[in-house]
Order: sequence, then structure tokens, then C-alpha cells
Amino acid sequence: MRGEEERAMATDRPWLFRTYAGHSTAAASNALYRANLAKGQTGLSVAFDLPTQTGYDSDHVLARGEVGKVGVPVSHIGDMRALFADIPLEQMNTSMTINATAAWLLALYIAVAEEQGADLAALQGTVQNDIIKEYLSRGTYVFPPEPSLRLIGDIARYCYTEVPKWNPMNVCSYHLQEAGATPEQELAFALATACAVLDEVRGQVPEEDFPKVVQRISFFVNAGIRFVTEMCKMRAFTDLWDEICATRYGVEDEKARRFRYGVQVNSLGLTEQQPENNVYRILLEMLAVTLSKKARARAVQLPAWNEALGLPRPWDQQWSLRMQQILAYETDLLEFGDLFDGNPAVDAKVEALKEGARAELAKIDEMGGAVQAIDYMKAALVEANSARLARIESGETTVVGVNRFEGTEPSPLTAGEGGILVVDPALEAGQVAALEAWRAGRDAGAVAAALEALKAAARAGENIMPPSVAAAKAGVTTGEWGAAMREVFGEYRAPTGVGKAAATGSESLAELRGMVEEASARLGRRIKFVVGKPGLDGHSNGAEQIAVRARDCGMEVVYEGIRLTPAQIVNAALEEGAHVVGLSILSGSHLPLIRDVMERMRRAGLDDVPVVAGGIIPEADAAELRACGVARIYTPKDFELNRIMKDIVELVLAEATAAA
Repeated sequence: MRGEEERAMATDRPWLFRTYAGHSTAAASNALYRANLAKGQTGLSVAFDLPTQTGYDSDHVLARGEVGKVGVPVSHIGDMRALFADIPLEQMNTSMTINATAAWLLALYIAVAEEQGADLAALQGTVQNDIIKEYLSRGTYVFPPEPSLRLIGDIARYCYTEVPKWNPMNVCSYHLQEAGATPEQELAFALATACAVLDEVRGQVPEEDFPKVVQRISFFVNAGIRFVTEMCKMRAFTDLWDEICATRYGVEDEKARRFRYGVQVNSLGLTEQQPENNVYRILLEMLAVTLSKKARARAVQLPAWNEALGLPRPWDQQWSLRMQQILAYETDLLEFGDLFDGNPAVDAKVEALKEGARAELAKIDEMGGAVQAIDYMKAALVEANSARLARIESGETTVVGVNRFEGTEPSPLTAGEGGILVVDPALEAGQVAALEAWRAGRDAGAVAAALEALKAAARAGENIMPPSVAAAKAGVTTGEWGAAMREVFGEYRAPTGVGKAAATGSESLAELRGMVEEASARLGRRIKFVVGKPGLDGHSNGAEQIAVRARDCGMEVVYEGIRLTPAQIVNAALEEGAHVVGLSILSGSHLPLIRDVMERMRRAGLDDVPVVAGGIIPEADAAELRACGVARIYTPKDFELNRIMKDIVELVLAEATAAA
């Protein structure tokens, strides 16, 4: 008995157990949160839908098909109240994955917490608020870099006095790895971003308070399948952040220099083929961020085994939560010190990663910092992702069930209906109707005054948080806040990285280049391929890789980046004289958006131009898209880009032959 008591006393507290969740409506998401908390989840991680993330209301033209798909729509304080109904915010640790509109969502959260009677000084949580990686990899940016950094600085200055336990920024290297970053790039690009933010805030707070600001900067990282390397990466992160805080910023307090991070393990490596294998991948990746006590995550959220197929169901999320709980409560992991201190292999790998990251950081510093290096970093990520895919295509990198051991028994986990969560399309109309009712029922004068005060503060360079909280209380909507900020700060289009990415090796493309040359000769001009991303989906990795490979095969590629309307894509196809149009959508909004493109193509007289589409598209939806004229559908299982290129050339030739 005494041994059990001594062991319990020596055991570390486990990390926060989170599940990244939100969909459909605030009420539906609230029910999911309360159910997950009842199952032993110890923190909330809120997923917002794309209109909310990009500062649009649910009835904006760009929001069509996107409402409630990849997260919860929050259009005003009423939605935020519903989202956290019966959840005492003063007792909760809440992470909100929000970036460009972080100031607004934090203002709504604070306003609701005050309504609950919470002590703001007791609120704990995080807004992601990392805009630089949005330019590089995820695409939910809105404003140009300079005002975006200013908004991050405003939140940091506001939080350290008003909400001192809140993390005003979560430097997010997660999406860098999802975009193909090497471990060295992930380390360097994330740390350079943190430096850009601290450089922005330094001098705007009293010097003696600056370590408090540094201490509240947290990180959100990715852990891939090479879990020994990933564990070493986390130890390298810990060392490098301590080094930067001490030498660059003069922070003397070791506690203030501590590398604090949460993690979601890799979703990039989840496979559509044999998806049950993803359970093992997720477990191994979790070990990378938990085994080493020195670099253990403060919070962990795991994807579900079927996220390469679509939205996970509550049971799927429960399975991932139980994985964390079994490791924390059934094993003896938390009873020991660091398992890797003094290990020569680990020490050597950590030092090699640090050396590579320092070299990248020096290069970024020579360019003037992270903001000035956005073009360089974006091109480097596209190039690294191209190399990663090429290794999978060639078989150099084994992915079980994808390019090796492909034979499989039918999976009972994916049999029958209901294998993934499907958001009811009718919910969008309900959200729009509720939004219209909200606008009609509020004090229009108070809203107008709040918006004017907001714009005045933005123009004057005053902290945006107090007028944002006031606007939240007045009933201002997310789209109205976003429009006011756009009016003052303008909008931004980030570089695509496609033009500067290094070319794929010519030896693997010789046959394809010959096909492109032959087809172009028959057409009388080079094959022109318009690649478009309709809607608000900012996950551009797939579109970028298709564009790069088509370019390297000899096609003329038109790719203008993310966030285009169907009308803009069809207009580009018309003006450019496209031979083929490619659409990429990963947000689940493929049916309404692609149908819209197809109808506009017909009305424009472009029904002889083949359209291909890619994304996370269930087979039932794929059949529907084929019925409305889409020539080819590609999903994550279609990893062989050369095969896709060959399809495209054959489609163009078939259409040319039919026309002749």
C-alpha cells in the first residue's frame, strides 16, 4: 500500500487532454464540448468555420457552402453565448484556433465571460494568433503583415494587464509541417515568427514587464511519424527558445524562458487507404511529444483515425481521447524523469537539428526577419513538400497501405452508412436566417457608434481590444468587425510559392513532357491549365503541388492562390483560354461550389473545357459531381501526381479530337 502512495506522490500531472472540435452550429458544438468534458477531456480546443476565421458573416458570397463545415460559425455575441452555455469559463482552459480575427473572437469570449460573472484575471487559454504561418501554409489571413503584427501586439499588451493568464499568441509550427516543412525549417520558421512578434511588442511595454510578455508566448507544434526525430525536435525547440530568450531578449528568469507548447499530431500522414492504420500512426506520434519529460507537451489533441475521409464522429474523437488517457493513467510514464538525458544518439540528433535551424534563422535575419522572408519561406515549403511527395511516389519513403503492402481485407470500421459526420446543408440557411434576425433585433445606433469607435481606434494606432469588446457587447457581427478592419488596413494576397519552387527532376518527367509537347503541337499552342481554389479553404498544399508538377511537365499554369469565387475562376478560364480547369477544395464545401463553377462554365460557353477536382470527397459526393460534368475526381489516395498529369493531357487530347 505504501508503495502505491509513494508512486502516486511522485507521479507528474498529465498534460491537458483536448479534442479539436466544432461544427454545424454553436448549440451543436456546445453539446459536443459538454459531452467530451464528461468523458474526461480537461481543456477545450475550438474549431471555427472558415467565414468566422476570415472575418465574414455567414451570408457573405464567399461563405457559401462553408458555414459550419470545418468548425463552428460565430457571427456575434449571441453565438458565443450559445457556444459556451453551461460551461463556466473561469474554470476552463480554452484554446481557440483563430488568427486574423483573433482580436474579435477574444473580445467575444471576454464579453461572454463577463456576462457569466467571471474574474478576467482568472481566465486561462490561448488564441493561436499566428498570422505569418497563415501566409505560408494555412491561408486564413486577411490583412497585410504590418497591421497584422500590430493586432498581435495589441492583444499581447492587453492580455498581460487585463487577462494575465491568457496566452495572446500561440506560434504555430503545426501547419508548417503540414505544408511539407523539414524539422529544421519547422524550428526556424516558427522561432523567427516568435521573434517578429516580440520585436513588435518590445518597447511598447515597460522594460521590467517585458519578461511577462515573453512568458505568455506559447507554441503549437506538429509531431510526425518519425517519432524519434520528432522527439529530438522538441528537445531542440526547448533549447533554442531558452537560448533566444536569454541572448536576444535578455530574459533572466528561467521560468519565463520555458518552452510551453501544445500539440496536435500529424494529419498530413493520415491515409484514406486502410484508414485503420492511422490509429497506430497517431499513437506513435503522440509518444514523440510525451516520452521526454524535458520537452513534454502541456496540452495534446489528437486527430481521429478517419479524418482523411471526412469529419470524425463523437465516437471517433472519444477513441483518440482514450488513447491519451491510457498513456497517462495506465502506464508508468509519468513516474519517471527524462528517459533520454545523456543518450548520445539523441544528443547528436538534437545538436544537428539546432545547427540546421540556426543556419535557417541566420538566413531569415539577413533578410530582415520573418515578415521580409515570407516569399523565401513560402517557396522553401512548396519545394520541401514537392520533395516529400516525390519520395512517396518513387517508393523511397514507405507509406504502409499506400505504396507498399496495399493488399487489404475489407474494414468493418468503414462499412455501411454513417462512417463520417456529415454537416446538414440546411443548417447554413438556418444560420443565415438567425443572423438576419439578430441584425433586426439589435440597437442599430449602438452598433454604428461601436463600429465608428473601432475604426477610429484602428486609424489612430490605439489598442484595438477595448473597442472590440465594446463592439461585441453592442451586437456587432463578425463580418462587420472584419469589414471595418479591412476599410482601415486593406487586404493582402500572400505569395503562392509556385513560381519559385525548384523543378522536379527531369528524368522522372521525360515521358510526360513528351506527351505535353505532342498535345500542345496538336492544339496549336501550349496546354493551358487553370488551377483554382473556390471558397474560403486556405489549405493550398494540394493545389500548389498540382500546379508545380503541371508546370514542370511543360504546361502553362495559371494559379492565383486561394479564396476565389466561382465567378472569378470561370472568368480566368475564359480570359486565359484554358484547356482544362482544376478545382481544389478540402473544407467539405465541394458540392455547392463545384456545382456553381460547372453551371457558370456552361453559361459562359465553356462546357467543352474539362474540369477536374480534388479534395476530401466521399464517393457518394464524387458520383454526384461526375453526374454534373466533372471529368475526374481525385482524393488523398491519388498520391501519384504523374498519373494525374497523364490523365489531364489525355482529357485535353480527347476534347480536342471530339471538337475536330
